[in-house]
Amino acid sequence: MSSKKSSVAFKGTPEQEQQLLKVIEEKKNDKGCLMPILQQAQEIYGYLPIEVQTIISDKTGYPLEKIYGIVTFYAQFSLYPKGENAISVCLGTACYVKGSGDIYEKLQEKLGIAGGQCTSDGKFSLDACRCIGACGLAPVLTVNEDVYGRLTVDDIDTILAKYA
Repeated sequence: MSSKKSSVAFKGTPEQEQQLLKVIEEKKNDKGCLMPILQQAQEIYGYLPIEVQTIISDKTGYPLEKIYGIVTFYAQFSLYPKGENAISVCLGTACYVKGSGDIYEKLQEKLGIAGGQCTSDGKFSLDACRCIGACGLAPVLTVNEDVYGRLTVDDIDTILAKYA
């Protein structure tokens, strides 16, 4: 597995920041406000980079470490943006026993990113999922809405080339 970090630059807009500040202002005095603020922030930005976490920390008074802990604990939150082409490899039982783990590892190697990350050019992001309901086509991956089944590691280059 690659330990290379995603180096996609944060591209938040002033409009997004204004939306976030409005959400924080509306919710910051509510008991248990942090989760709803983080959920809204992810809807606004698509992910929760350190820049967004810092704004939330500064405006709510919650320590950045606490916010980061929540963001990294819950699977619903992402530290990285989704790529133009979001790849999801099924690691459910049927796919896994037919080799999806090897496909997932090869994609990490080829793209130079770990699962959950996005390539520095923003072209691809890679995630694992548990089951997409296409067990008869195992192993399966999706790229955006396109489904690819009965895969081998040798199919990866051809699939990536379609989206490059």
